[in-house]
Amino acid sequence: MRIALASDHAAIELRTFLAEHLHSLGHDVEDLGCDPDQRVDYPDYAGAAAGAVMTGAADKAVLLCGTGIGMSIAANKIVGIRAALVHDVTTARLAGEHNAANILCIGARVVGPLVAAECVDAWLGAAFDARHQRRLDKIAAME
Repeated sequence: MRIALASDHAAIELRTFLAEHLHSLGHDVEDLGCDPDQRVDYPDYAGAAAGAVMTGAADKAVLLCGTGIGMSIAANKIVGIRAALVHDVTTARLAGEHNAANILCIGARVVGPLVAAECVDAWLGAAFDARHQRRLDKIAAME
């Protein structure tokens, strides 16, 4: 799977850890940054990753910042994006099964690297349950 990965400065270490984890599982990871030596704003990286998903350059994306909140708010401004902020394996799995989330957001100051990897694995392994399609259609109509 092609996965875009981006973070702000608060989550550089987690981004590096998850990039290695995803590579080890055979995924094609596009690391969109950020540069640790440059002051950055998370909406720029959320927009880049969401754009990659919307254009088909990436199948899914993982966004990381201090809490995950800013990235999820910014990514969800893009039409067609369903970015889910998760803190544990259950919410990550359900983000895929119930919400067909195409972007996963995690807070590096909230979730440790091992739990973050478990969240990503649960989300990527989750199959969307079509009984929730009606709800997704209603969300899409709001865009």
